[in-house]
Amino acid sequence: MAKIIAVSNQKGGVGKTTTAVNLAAAFGILGKKTLLVDIDPQGNATSGVGVDRRRAKITTYDIIVNDSKAQEAVVKTNFENLSIIPSSLDLAAAELEIVDRDRREALLKSAILPLKADYDYIFIDCPPSLGLVTTNALNCCDTVLIPIQCEYYALEGLSQLMNTVRRVKRMYNPHLDIEGVALTMYDGRLNLTQQVVNEVKKYFPRKVFSTPVPRGVKVSEAPSFGMPVVYYDPSGKGAKAYMDLAKEILKNNK
Repeated sequence: MAKIIAVSNQKGGVGKTTTAVNLAAAFGILGKKTLLVDIDPQGNATSGVGVDRRRAKITTYDIIVNDSKAQEAVVKTNFENLSIIPSSLDLAAAELEIVDRDRREALLKSAILPLKADYDYIFIDCPPSLGLVTTNALNCCDTVLIPIQCEYYALEGLSQLMNTVRRVKRMYNPHLDIEGVALTMYDGRLNLTQQVVNEVKKYFPRKVFSTPVPRGVKVSEAPSFGMPVVYYDPSGKGAKAYMDLAKEILKNNK
């Protein structure tokens, strides 16, 4: 049965989608059958694994709004052990369309649960917001992985995210836990980086992964080629960091 990990941070530009894409790809390389579920209307995780969402017949929008079967939405990527359920721009309006539905917070969960037996890990790339779509992801997942960039405003808005996690845990998903905090855009040469790391560790004691992900041109370039950086530049620092982070998560889950 798959473990479901939501990758979430309502603050944009923290490497959320990059982390979701590369961890999912790294898990596939490490022999784990992996599914990436893109519920961000921007669809960057979809294009980041080389899938054209304009050609997708069924997307996460159809699953959440139209009760389509998740099994029929799965697209195999060109990467080892990695499939994706693509996103759609229509998701931007999904919250308005489901607001009056019964059990509206569990629509994604109902769709994804039948897939758990088919995979080892399922990653959900959440939108950069804390609305009803993200609530669906938090209700569906076992744990939340939080990417935090090593920059000045790193902790901004995190209290809102944690309040949402606590609310979902109290109301819908009592087993919800924090998988860990991934430090992104890391530059060990800067004093600011170490200050941010220390602050994050105070905020999340014992939850910060020991593997930081450095800044890198190749990490930024890879999505434009429709490839995770672990394939685009496998010997580079960014790829190595994501592979090491994947191994650390797997070790923690033994």
